[in-house]
Amino acid sequence: MHAWRRRLLHGAKHARLAGAVLLAGLPLTALAMSDATMSDSAMRDALADARDQRFASIDRDAVASHVLRGYIDYHRLRGALPAASPARVNNFIKANADAPLAEWMRGQAISAYGKAGQFSDLRAVANDKPGGTARQCYYYTALLDSAPAKAQQGGKALWLVGHSQPAACDTLFDRLQGQGVIDDNATWERAMLAWQGGENRLMDYLLKQLDERWHTATLVAEDTRDDPVRLRRAPDCLGPRCAATDGFYRAAMERLTRDDTDAAFAAWQAVAPRVTITPEARRSIQEELAFYALVRETPGTLGWVDGVLPTLDSERLRELRVRRALADRDWRGVRHWVVQMPVAEQENSRWQYWLARADEQLGDNARANTHYQRAAGERDFYGFAAADRLGQPYSLNLKRYHFDATSRGRIAALPAVRRTEALIRIGETGLATSEWLNAVRQADPQRAQALADYAAQKIEAGHTSWPARLVQTTIAGKMWDALEWRFPEAYRDKFQQFGQENGVDPYLLMAIARRESAYNPKVRSPAGALGLMQLMPGTADDVSRSLGLPAPGRYGVLDPALNVRLGSAYFSDTQRRYRGNRLAATAAYNAGPSRVDRWLGEHRAEEFDLFVERIPFRETRHYVQAVLTYRVIFQSLAQGGDSSGVTLLSDEEQSTGYNRSLMMPKS
Repeated sequence: MHAWRRRLLHGAKHARLAGAVLLAGLPLTALAMSDATMSDSAMRDALADARDQRFASIDRDAVASHVLRGYIDYHRLRGALPAASPARVNNFIKANADAPLAEWMRGQAISAYGKAGQFSDLRAVANDKPGGTARQCYYYTALLDSAPAKAQQGGKALWLVGHSQPAACDTLFDRLQGQGVIDDNATWERAMLAWQGGENRLMDYLLKQLDERWHTATLVAEDTRDDPVRLRRAPDCLGPRCAATDGFYRAAMERLTRDDTDAAFAAWQAVAPRVTITPEARRSIQEELAFYALVRETPGTLGWVDGVLPTLDSERLRELRVRRALADRDWRGVRHWVVQMPVAEQENSRWQYWLARADEQLGDNARANTHYQRAAGERDFYGFAAADRLGQPYSLNLKRYHFDATSRGRIAALPAVRRTEALIRIGETGLATSEWLNAVRQADPQRAQALADYAAQKIEAGHTSWPARLVQTTIAGKMWDALEWRFPEAYRDKFQQFGQENGVDPYLLMAIARRESAYNPKVRSPAGALGLMQLMPGTADDVSRSLGLPAPGRYGVLDPALNVRLGSAYFSDTQRRYRGNRLAATAAYNAGPSRVDRWLGEHRAEEFDLFVERIPFRETRHYVQAVLTYRVIFQSLAQGGDSSGVTLLSDEEQSTGYNRSLMMPKS
């Protein structure tokens, strides 16, 4: 018995035989389960050894028939690069074409062959431009002799960036410089891009590479960088044949615009009439200047913005100009600037809603209702707000898919699905998700839907790792109307329990978690927020202490139940700060209460829609709209897909004035 247990744990060669003898007399299903457990245990150990290139420790017989054996082959071949032949690499790619391993191996080979200078081998395995800057540099270096035009175009694009590139690009850049593809003009252009990006050391390095013909242009650029006021006195012509002029004025104006929009506007008024630059450069300067003038509401610039905006064809400027008109309650201006948009743009529910609001304010109720009807057909924040204005149900546009047992059996038998399940069993959930999403991306729409159905069945069976995978499946498969899959009721009992305990709408909590983490309980944001409701560790500790709980630590807060408990308690406190107003509390959950306090303090008694549109952070503006929309969807799905009685906001939340009166007095 003791020897058999040791073989089971370490994937020994004769584990299957020992298990068969030991389990004699058990039902066949128990024997099959035991075989799978033994095989998975051996694969788990083998994969750990393969990652560390310890192939002598792997029992090949124990994993030879395992569905994940390709992962062992992947690490073996990866370790053999760059000595392994491209034929061997291509055979592996072909054998694993339905798995993410294929493209991972292609990328590994490109890196290894490129680093070793084996460019003919690289060409033999590369099928197109790879991802990643270093690999792209190797790829274009390999093409310099066989496809020079493509290599030159791709290599120059990699050169023309305002930051340093990896050492893998050095050979490519050196050869392109030798061929004259990267010339002084390209060097100057990159120096100006570095200036725009605040990369002064790179800018100085590049300027030193230029010959004497660029001396004056270099001095002017350096002096203007050090003292932006000198921009007004800069020459109209810089560099050989004025080749430096465009780049200089674009870089100088962009830096000044970002640093001091008032000064940039004054400088542009002084130099614009006299400087000779290309129409493209002039449009670029004006677009950037108009953008910052609108964002920062720079005094004295609105008339100029209105004059240049029609010539710039900029969607972001049109959006900002409408938002500025809304802030000023300039309803005629709202209508004017929305109507200036291309038809496809203005048909968006957002702009149809604001056209309706403008018409309403201007006394044209018939036209307002027409625009409200168009907006109300969409399943989003403005579509729902329009439906509320009309007093009609929300358009959920819900679509359901049905698959029978036979179809589900075929999906379960797919190699990609079997690999996904095996990876989950051995604790490789990240690889499992990669396998799964690769299968979805390779599938036609019908198979992608069947895969989503498979994931939904796993959730119904109680498998907690599948909600996030199902959400990702609907995104990868573009199943936008499959609402029951896009918004599964994951952790519903916890949201209901802690929502009720803390006096918070549980559907709103579900919406926040769906937006924050897409139901991945282990996710960590770049800022360090953790878990389903993306709690910062410090916030989690503070809330835990207020509840009389020990500090959870980084890993404790990843527990879904605790994360929901702490997140709902934190949201409850935030909601009380704003007299129970869910809209303001949702904005504060994303941007922080201090910012929302400031926005409320700066605004007059705005209606809810104007307050949302006036939120200065695009991320928070979209966040609030998404969360409130998701809340409607979750509640409607809980009613079987019926939105009757569901509201975007309460009557009080819709009618209250969004200003400092919404904030509770500080004690």
